[in-house]
Amino acid sequence: MRSIFYLGIFLTACLPSFSQQISRSLPEAHSHNDYEQNIPFWRAYYQNFGSIEADIILRNDTLFTAHDLHGISPARTFEQLYLNPIVGQTVKHGGSVYPEKQRQLQLLIDLKTSAKETLTVLIRKLDPYKQILFPRGSVKIVISGNMPEPGDFDKYPDYIFFDGRPEIQYTTAELARVGLISQGFYTYSRWNGKGILTEKEQDAIDKVVSETHRKGKKLRLWATPDHINAWKMLLNYGVDYLNTDHVEELGNYLKNRNRAEYQANDFHIPYKPTYRNNDSRSKVKNVILLIGDGMGLAQIYAGLTANRGELNLTQFLNIGFSKTAASDSYITDSAAGGTAMATGKKTRNRAIGVDSNLVAIPNLPDRLKPLGIRSGLISAGSITDATPAAFYAHQPDRSFETDIAGDFLTSPVEILIGGGIDHFRKSKAIDTLQSRGFRTSAKWEDLATLKAPFILLDDSKTGSVLKGRGNFLTEAFNKTITELNTPKTGMFVMAEGAQIDYGGHANEVAYVASEMQDFDKLIGDAMRFADANGETLVIVTADHETGGLTLLDGNLKTGYVDGHFSTNDHTAVMVPVFAYGPHSLDFRGTFENTAIFEKIYNILSLYNKDQSKVKPVKR
Repeated sequence: MRSIFYLGIFLTACLPSFSQQISRSLPEAHSHNDYEQNIPFWRAYYQNFGSIEADIILRNDTLFTAHDLHGISPARTFEQLYLNPIVGQTVKHGGSVYPEKQRQLQLLIDLKTSAKETLTVLIRKLDPYKQILFPRGSVKIVISGNMPEPGDFDKYPDYIFFDGRPEIQYTTAELARVGLISQGFYTYSRWNGKGILTEKEQDAIDKVVSETHRKGKKLRLWATPDHINAWKMLLNYGVDYLNTDHVEELGNYLKNRNRAEYQANDFHIPYKPTYRNNDSRSKVKNVILLIGDGMGLAQIYAGLTANRGELNLTQFLNIGFSKTAASDSYITDSAAGGTAMATGKKTRNRAIGVDSNLVAIPNLPDRLKPLGIRSGLISAGSITDATPAAFYAHQPDRSFETDIAGDFLTSPVEILIGGGIDHFRKSKAIDTLQSRGFRTSAKWEDLATLKAPFILLDDSKTGSVLKGRGNFLTEAFNKTITELNTPKTGMFVMAEGAQIDYGGHANEVAYVASEMQDFDKLIGDAMRFADANGETLVIVTADHETGGLTLLDGNLKTGYVDGHFSTNDHTAVMVPVFAYGPHSLDFRGTFENTAIFEKIYNILSLYNKDQSKVKPVKR
């Protein structure tokens, strides 16, 4: 039995030693009963289909394209719908039907009238164009339906091939004239496209695929379920032609295969937590807020699958859900989502650190400074982008990135690490910060020598993991906690896995899953610090989900993931909130994203040196 497990092993063995998108041969698309489409031939052709099917009926020496006599129409002849367009395209492309010279088109002609008479007329129509027909050219004619007996195959021109059947034992000469092998899917399975095949059905399909390939032929199954789950199943079992009536849907599915699949080869071993003070309500001196931008449950599970079934994140015991709507929209953007967590106030989309009336409101670093708590911000993207900006800036629109950089001059944040140096230069913030004693750098190699307060904004280190970002997040995080962690003062650190979101917008599973794996390494380091410290609360959440990702296939043993996106934008689904350390119990349940601010501030307020000056946030 061929299973998804074996597919995963095969893919792993064929890949180089780094994680990447998958590159492999795909099945061809077959436009079933193409003549019934509203634009025959062209819809399938422009989707780059490898096979097109047309029924033909001989009537008064004319070949009509129709399923039966009732469908005959003077405007729907074989020449008009298929032969003329094919000839036209081969002339246009210098003898090849497709612009790609090696690309072949199979035209499966299903004879609905007598083989002898119909083939006589068909050959008369085709013979003037035999130079464009296989084996001379790029168009392969395969006859199906009312076919002659195999023993008569050699009586026809060499450009005429025939649609074989798996159960027929052909001679070597007969097999040479078989263009492909076809059979009804129901011969092997009654599967309706939901769930998975039974073991018996899997064995039957595996057998017919293997036997067909052993003969050196390609297999088509007709009457298959016709949707994405079925296409994926047939692809997994090595069926060579995917039979469809949904031309554009299947065309897009195949064209996007390289963006939908990911095979990881870079795996990390999760930290083993001690759960020190995890369910207690003891003192919290430090809060580490980790935001996976665009991270929903599917993104998490894609990362878990890519990491062979293990993540630091799935070792959290206290979990809740955050409702992410903006004040003016059911679906939030990162600006409103980040502002809600940073300030405790809902705002309109695109607004940074202001309420829905665009009035500036204090953020967590602002509110925590009087409590003696030091702050640092990290992003794997630009530090002037929406999510990190919400923790230090106050602007009506996220696009005002130079103004956002200028707002840092009034923020108590002591450490900034990410990208976006040009905006700080344009705003003249760099000069002012340096005059105040801030260390500033745009070179990642300076990280080890910098002392707080500092900003390090190196855009070359904020590309994707797949393009070599390296251990940016973990190195930036460990430097930040080393600088801010002192015996007498607490700290607040926000670190953003910004590019999980980028992968969702790009609709690339490899991008999403690899960024999720990288973000999880950061989570492990935060848990390790929390266990060593005993007074640190770690919170992991998202501002929203991006892409409407669903997972259609995967392998927890090999790290293979296959996903499908419903949008290239954000969605409204709730996002998880994970908490670890003292007071992590406070993050159970379902709540508004603004409650994350409230909970953090109130927990830290409990242990301020002078509690008489603290006014807890009211929910």
